[in-house]
Amino acid sequence: MTTATMPAPANATAPGGAADVLRVEDLSTWFPVRQGLLQGVRGHVKAVDGVSFGIAAGETLCLVGESGCGKSTVGKTVLRLIEPTAGRIWLGDTEVTGLDEAAMRPHRRQLQMVFQDPYASLNPRLKAGQIIAEPLDNYGLAPGAERRPRLEALLNQVGLRPDALERYPFEFSGGQRQRLGIARALALNPRLIVADEPVSALDVSVQAQVLNLLKDLQDELGLAYLFISHDLGVVEHVAHRVAVMYLGRIVEMGPRERIFSAPTHPYTEALMAAAPVADPRLKRERLLIEGDVPSPIDPPAGCHFHTRCPLAQERCRREAPTLRPVAEGHVVSCHLRT
Repeated sequence: MTTATMPAPANATAPGGAADVLRVEDLSTWFPVRQGLLQGVRGHVKAVDGVSFGIAAGETLCLVGESGCGKSTVGKTVLRLIEPTAGRIWLGDTEVTGLDEAAMRPHRRQLQMVFQDPYASLNPRLKAGQIIAEPLDNYGLAPGAERRPRLEALLNQVGLRPDALERYPFEFSGGQRQRLGIARALALNPRLIVADEPVSALDVSVQAQVLNLLKDLQDELGLAYLFISHDLGVVEHVAHRVAVMYLGRIVEMGPRERIFSAPTHPYTEALMAAAPVADPRLKRERLLIEGDVPSPIDPPAGCHFHTRCPLAQERCRREAPTLRPVAEGHVVSCHLRT
Protein backbone atom coordinates (compact mmCIF):
# COMPACT_ATOMS: atom_id res chain seq x y z
CA MET A 1 0.00 0.00 0.00
CA THR A 2 1.40 3.38 -0.95
CA THR A 3 1.21 6.33 1.37
CA ALA A 4 -0.65 9.31 -0.08
CA THR A 5 0.81 12.77 0.16
CA MET A 6 -1.02 15.72 1.63
CA PRO A 7 -2.55 18.02 -1.00
CA ALA A 8 -0.62 21.12 -1.90
CA PRO A 9 -1.76 24.24 0.00
CA ALA A 10 -4.73 25.92 -1.63
CA ASN A 11 -4.66 29.49 -2.91
CA ALA A 12 -5.54 32.13 -0.37
CA THR A 13 -8.54 33.36 -2.31
CA ALA A 14 -11.22 31.56 -4.24
CA PRO A 15 -10.46 31.06 -7.95
CA GLY A 16 -12.06 33.52 -10.31
CA GLY A 17 -13.67 35.74 -7.66
CA ALA A 18 -17.00 33.99 -8.10
CA ALA A 19 -20.18 35.21 -6.39
CA ASP A 20 -21.05 33.67 -3.05
CA VAL A 21 -22.74 30.28 -3.14
CA LEU A 22 -23.63 30.66 0.54
CA ARG A 23 -23.96 33.78 2.64
CA VAL A 24 -25.06 34.07 6.26
CA GLU A 25 -25.66 37.26 8.19
CA ASP A 26 -25.86 37.59 11.99
CA LEU A 27 -26.73 33.91 12.32
CA SER A 28 -27.72 32.81 15.84
CA THR A 29 -28.82 29.42 17.11
CA TRP A 30 -29.97 29.24 20.73
CA PHE A 31 -31.32 26.18 22.50
CA PRO A 32 -33.80 26.63 25.37
CA VAL A 33 -32.86 25.30 28.80
CA ARG A 34 -35.97 23.99 30.55
CA GLN A 35 -36.42 23.30 34.24
CA GLY A 36 -39.09 22.40 36.75
CA LEU A 37 -42.37 20.55 36.66
CA LEU A 38 -43.81 22.76 33.94
CA GLN A 39 -40.55 22.73 31.98
CA GLY A 40 -40.32 26.49 31.88
CA VAL A 41 -37.48 28.09 29.95
CA ARG A 42 -34.88 29.40 32.40
CA GLY A 43 -32.26 30.37 29.84
CA HIS A 44 -30.70 29.57 26.49
CA VAL A 45 -27.54 27.83 25.32
CA LYS A 46 -26.11 30.36 22.87
CA ALA A 47 -24.40 27.82 20.60
CA VAL A 48 -24.09 30.29 17.70
CA ASP A 49 -24.28 33.99 18.45
CA GLY A 50 -24.20 36.45 15.54
CA VAL A 51 -22.04 34.74 12.90
CA SER A 52 -21.59 36.19 9.39
CA PHE A 53 -19.60 34.89 6.40
CA GLY A 54 -19.81 33.99 2.72
CA ILE A 55 -18.38 31.15 0.63
CA ALA A 56 -17.74 31.42 -3.11
CA ALA A 57 -17.80 28.66 -5.71
CA GLY A 58 -14.53 26.73 -5.62
CA GLU A 59 -13.66 28.06 -2.16
CA THR A 60 -13.06 26.28 1.14
CA LEU A 61 -13.87 28.15 4.35
CA CYS A 62 -12.60 26.29 7.40
CA LEU A 63 -14.23 26.77 10.81
CA VAL A 64 -11.82 26.05 13.66
CA GLY A 65 -11.98 26.29 17.43
CA GLU A 66 -12.23 24.26 20.62
CA SER A 67 -14.86 21.56 21.08
CA GLY A 68 -18.19 23.14 21.97
CA CYS A 69 -17.48 26.48 20.29
CA GLY A 70 -20.42 26.07 17.87
CA LYS A 71 -18.71 24.89 14.66
CA SER A 72 -20.95 21.91 13.98
CA THR A 73 -24.06 23.87 14.94
CA VAL A 74 -23.19 26.45 12.29
CA GLY A 75 -22.99 23.68 9.69
CA LYS A 76 -26.30 22.10 10.69
CA THR A 77 -28.02 25.49 10.82
CA VAL A 78 -26.75 26.41 7.34
CA LEU A 79 -28.30 23.16 6.08
CA ARG A 80 -31.54 23.96 7.93
CA LEU A 81 -31.21 20.70 9.90
CA ILE A 82 -31.48 23.04 12.89
CA GLU A 83 -33.65 26.13 12.63
CA PRO A 84 -31.83 29.42 13.31
CA THR A 85 -33.00 31.60 16.18
CA ALA A 86 -32.07 34.76 14.28
CA GLY A 87 -30.17 35.89 11.22
CA ARG A 88 -30.45 35.25 7.49
CA ILE A 89 -29.16 32.56 5.11
CA TRP A 90 -28.81 33.02 1.35
CA LEU A 91 -28.16 30.27 -1.18
CA GLY A 92 -26.98 32.19 -4.20
CA ASP A 93 -29.51 34.99 -4.68
CA THR A 94 -32.28 33.18 -2.78
CA GLU A 95 -32.88 33.71 0.92
CA VAL A 96 -33.79 30.33 2.41
CA THR A 97 -34.06 31.33 6.07
CA GLY A 98 -37.83 31.24 6.45
CA LEU A 99 -38.79 28.70 3.81
CA ASP A 100 -41.09 25.89 4.91
CA GLU A 101 -40.20 22.26 4.20
CA ALA A 102 -41.96 22.15 0.82
CA ALA A 103 -40.36 25.39 -0.39
CA MET A 104 -36.96 24.35 0.96
CA ARG A 105 -36.97 20.95 -0.75
CA PRO A 106 -35.67 22.08 -4.19
CA HIS A 107 -32.81 23.95 -2.51
CA ARG A 108 -31.71 20.95 -0.46
CA ARG A 109 -30.31 19.42 -3.63
CA GLN A 110 -27.68 22.15 -3.62
CA LEU A 111 -26.68 21.57 0.04
CA GLN A 112 -25.14 18.28 1.12
CA MET A 113 -23.09 17.00 4.06
CA VAL A 114 -20.16 14.66 4.64
CA PHE A 115 -20.25 13.35 8.21
CA GLN A 116 -17.47 12.79 10.70
CA ASP A 117 -18.04 9.10 11.39
CA PRO A 118 -17.91 6.93 8.24
CA TYR A 119 -19.12 3.97 10.29
CA ALA A 120 -22.27 5.51 11.80
CA SER A 121 -23.28 7.60 8.77
CA LEU A 122 -24.03 4.60 6.51
CA ASN A 123 -27.01 2.28 6.98
CA PRO A 124 -25.48 -1.17 7.66
CA ARG A 125 -28.58 -2.91 6.25
CA LEU A 126 -28.25 -1.35 2.80
CA LYS A 127 -25.81 -2.16 0.03
CA ALA A 128 -23.52 0.61 -1.19
CA GLY A 129 -25.59 1.03 -4.35
CA GLN A 130 -28.76 1.54 -2.33
CA ILE A 131 -27.01 4.07 -0.06
CA ILE A 132 -25.76 6.17 -2.96
CA ALA A 133 -29.08 5.87 -4.79
CA GLU A 134 -31.21 7.19 -1.90
CA PRO A 135 -30.80 10.88 -2.82
CA LEU A 136 -31.56 10.08 -6.47
CA ASP A 137 -34.68 8.14 -5.49
CA ASN A 138 -35.86 10.95 -3.19
CA TYR A 139 -35.86 13.35 -6.14
CA GLY A 140 -36.92 10.89 -8.83
CA LEU A 141 -33.65 11.15 -10.72
CA ALA A 142 -31.83 8.55 -12.86
CA PRO A 143 -34.74 6.10 -13.19
CA GLY A 144 -34.68 2.77 -14.98
CA ALA A 145 -31.74 2.16 -17.29
CA GLU A 146 -30.07 5.44 -16.25
CA ARG A 147 -29.65 4.32 -12.65
CA ARG A 148 -26.76 1.84 -12.87
CA PRO A 149 -24.50 4.02 -15.09
CA ARG A 150 -25.09 6.99 -12.80
CA LEU A 151 -24.15 4.99 -9.69
CA GLU A 152 -21.04 3.59 -11.34
CA ALA A 153 -20.02 7.09 -12.43
CA LEU A 154 -20.34 8.32 -8.83
CA LEU A 155 -18.19 5.44 -7.57
CA ASN A 156 -15.60 6.22 -10.23
CA GLN A 157 -15.50 9.86 -9.11
CA VAL A 158 -14.52 8.82 -5.59
CA GLY A 159 -12.06 6.12 -6.63
CA LEU A 160 -14.13 2.95 -6.05
CA ARG A 161 -14.78 0.04 -8.42
CA PRO A 162 -18.27 -0.65 -9.86
CA ASP A 163 -18.49 -3.99 -8.01
CA ALA A 164 -18.63 -2.01 -4.74
CA LEU A 165 -22.32 -1.37 -5.47
CA GLU A 166 -23.20 -4.87 -4.30
CA ARG A 167 -21.26 -4.77 -1.03
CA TYR A 168 -22.42 -3.80 2.46
CA PRO A 169 -20.70 -1.10 4.57
CA PHE A 170 -18.99 -3.64 6.87
CA GLU A 171 -17.08 -4.93 3.83
CA PHE A 172 -15.30 -1.59 3.36
CA SER A 173 -12.40 0.04 5.21
CA GLY A 174 -12.89 3.36 6.99
CA GLY A 175 -11.48 5.37 4.10
CA GLN A 176 -13.65 3.51 1.59
CA ARG A 177 -16.74 4.15 3.71
CA GLN A 178 -15.96 7.85 3.74
CA ARG A 179 -15.63 7.71 -0.05
CA LEU A 180 -19.13 6.21 -0.15
CA GLY A 181 -20.34 9.10 1.99
CA ILE A 182 -18.76 11.56 -0.44
CA ALA A 183 -20.34 9.76 -3.41
CA ARG A 184 -23.74 10.03 -1.73
CA ALA A 185 -23.17 13.76 -1.19
CA LEU A 186 -22.28 14.21 -4.88
CA ALA A 187 -25.32 12.34 -6.19
CA LEU A 188 -27.49 15.45 -6.54
CA ASN A 189 -24.75 17.69 -8.01
CA PRO A 190 -24.66 20.08 -5.03
CA ARG A 191 -23.09 23.53 -5.01
CA LEU A 192 -22.05 23.44 -1.33
CA ILE A 193 -20.84 20.57 0.85
CA VAL A 194 -20.60 20.90 4.63
CA ALA A 195 -17.75 18.61 5.72
CA ASP A 196 -17.89 18.12 9.49
CA GLU A 197 -14.54 16.69 10.66
CA PRO A 198 -14.53 14.39 7.58
CA VAL A 199 -11.09 12.84 8.23
CA SER A 200 -10.75 12.88 12.03
CA ALA A 201 -11.80 9.21 12.36
CA LEU A 202 -9.32 7.99 9.72
CA ASP A 203 -5.67 6.93 9.79
CA VAL A 204 -3.18 9.61 8.78
CA SER A 205 -2.32 8.10 5.38
CA VAL A 206 -6.03 7.62 4.62
CA GLN A 207 -6.73 11.19 5.74
CA ALA A 208 -4.35 12.41 3.04
CA GLN A 209 -6.09 10.32 0.38
CA VAL A 210 -9.53 11.67 1.31
CA LEU A 211 -8.26 15.26 1.44
CA ASN A 212 -6.69 14.83 -2.00
CA LEU A 213 -10.02 13.49 -3.26
CA LEU A 214 -11.99 16.44 -1.86
CA LYS A 215 -9.55 18.90 -3.41
CA ASP A 216 -9.70 17.15 -6.82
CA LEU A 217 -13.51 17.15 -6.74
CA GLN A 218 -13.51 20.85 -5.89
CA ASP A 219 -11.23 21.64 -8.83
CA GLU A 220 -13.33 19.48 -11.16
CA LEU A 221 -16.82 20.52 -10.07
CA GLY A 222 -16.32 24.01 -8.61
CA LEU A 223 -17.69 22.93 -5.23
CA ALA A 224 -17.83 25.25 -2.24
CA TYR A 225 -16.84 23.66 1.09
CA LEU A 226 -17.69 24.65 4.63
CA PHE A 227 -14.98 22.54 6.26
CA ILE A 228 -15.25 22.07 10.03
CA SER A 229 -12.13 20.86 11.82
CA HIS A 230 -10.06 21.13 14.98
CA ASP A 231 -6.91 19.82 13.22
CA LEU A 232 -4.84 22.85 12.20
CA GLY A 233 -2.55 20.69 10.06
CA VAL A 234 -5.51 19.63 7.95
CA VAL A 235 -6.89 23.17 7.86
CA GLU A 236 -3.59 24.60 6.65
CA HIS A 237 -3.65 22.29 3.63
CA VAL A 238 -7.30 22.59 2.54
CA ALA A 239 -8.42 26.12 3.45
CA HIS A 240 -8.67 29.16 1.26
CA ARG A 241 -9.93 31.15 4.26
CA VAL A 242 -10.11 30.36 7.97
CA ALA A 243 -12.70 31.50 10.52
CA VAL A 244 -11.77 31.04 14.19
CA MET A 245 -14.72 30.55 16.57
CA TYR A 246 -14.88 31.02 20.32
CA LEU A 247 -18.03 30.53 22.38
CA GLY A 248 -20.41 30.89 19.45
CA ARG A 249 -18.74 33.87 17.78
CA ILE A 250 -16.18 34.34 15.03
CA VAL A 251 -13.22 36.16 16.59
CA GLU A 252 -10.92 36.18 13.55
CA MET A 253 -11.32 35.44 9.85
CA GLY A 254 -9.00 35.82 6.91
CA PRO A 255 -6.91 34.17 4.19
CA ARG A 256 -5.15 31.00 5.28
CA GLU A 257 -1.66 32.49 4.89
CA ARG A 258 -2.52 35.46 7.11
CA ILE A 259 -4.12 33.38 9.84
CA PHE A 260 -1.19 30.96 10.05
CA SER A 261 1.66 33.45 9.57
CA ALA A 262 0.25 36.47 11.39
CA PRO A 263 -2.54 35.44 13.82
CA THR A 264 -3.87 38.56 15.50
CA HIS A 265 -6.52 37.62 18.07
CA PRO A 266 -5.01 36.30 21.36
CA TYR A 267 -7.17 33.16 21.09
CA THR A 268 -5.95 32.44 17.54
CA GLU A 269 -2.36 33.00 18.69
CA ALA A 270 -2.89 30.47 21.48
CA LEU A 271 -4.36 27.89 19.07
CA MET A 272 -1.43 28.25 16.69
CA ALA A 273 1.12 28.07 19.50
CA ALA A 274 -0.46 24.87 20.82
CA ALA A 275 -0.28 23.09 17.46
CA PRO A 276 2.62 20.61 17.17
CA VAL A 277 5.58 21.54 14.97
CA ALA A 278 7.11 18.88 12.74
CA ASP A 279 10.66 20.26 13.10
CA PRO A 280 11.94 19.68 16.68
CA ARG A 281 14.47 22.50 16.24
CA LEU A 282 11.69 25.04 15.93
CA LYS A 283 10.14 26.48 19.04
CA ARG A 284 7.03 28.59 19.37
CA GLU A 285 6.44 31.23 21.98
CA ARG A 286 3.36 30.05 23.87
CA LEU A 287 0.59 32.40 24.94
CA LEU A 288 -0.67 30.92 28.18
CA ILE A 289 -4.45 30.59 28.46
CA GLU A 290 -5.76 29.65 31.87
CA GLY A 291 -9.19 28.53 33.06
CA ASP A 292 -12.08 26.77 31.38
CA VAL A 293 -14.36 27.89 28.57
CA PRO A 294 -17.29 29.80 30.13
CA SER A 295 -20.79 28.35 29.96
CA PRO A 296 -22.69 29.24 26.75
CA ILE A 297 -25.80 29.54 28.93
CA ASP A 298 -24.32 32.55 30.72
CA PRO A 299 -21.43 33.90 28.61
CA PRO A 300 -19.32 36.74 30.03
CA ALA A 301 -20.22 40.33 29.34
CA GLY A 302 -18.04 42.26 26.94
CA CYS A 303 -15.52 40.14 25.06
CA HIS A 304 -16.36 36.48 25.64
CA PHE A 305 -12.64 35.67 25.80
CA HIS A 306 -11.69 38.20 28.47
CA THR A 307 -11.98 35.70 31.35
CA ARG A 308 -9.06 33.69 29.88
CA CYS A 309 -7.14 36.34 27.99
CA PRO A 310 -3.79 37.36 29.54
CA LEU A 311 -4.03 40.74 27.79
CA ALA A 312 -7.56 41.67 28.93
CA GLN A 313 -8.24 45.24 30.08
CA GLU A 314 -11.23 46.91 31.68
CA ARG A 315 -12.75 47.80 28.31
CA CYS A 316 -12.72 44.11 27.34
CA ARG A 317 -14.88 43.31 30.38
CA ARG A 318 -17.47 45.97 29.55
CA GLU A 319 -17.70 46.27 25.76
CA ALA A 320 -18.11 43.50 23.19
CA PRO A 321 -15.69 44.01 20.27
CA THR A 322 -16.84 43.81 16.66
CA LEU A 323 -15.01 42.33 13.69
CA ARG A 324 -12.78 45.02 12.20
CA PRO A 325 -10.28 44.87 9.32
CA VAL A 326 -6.56 44.64 10.08
CA ALA A 327 -5.50 43.80 6.50
CA GLU A 328 -7.18 43.07 3.19
CA GLY A 329 -9.72 40.30 3.78
CA HIS A 330 -8.52 39.83 7.38
CA VAL A 331 -10.87 40.83 10.23
CA VAL A 332 -10.40 40.51 14.00
CA SER A 333 -12.70 40.99 16.99
CA CYS A 334 -10.34 42.43 19.62
CA HIS A 335 -10.13 45.89 21.23
CA LEU A 336 -6.35 45.62 21.59
CA ARG A 337 -5.50 44.53 18.04
CA THR A 338 -7.56 46.84 15.83
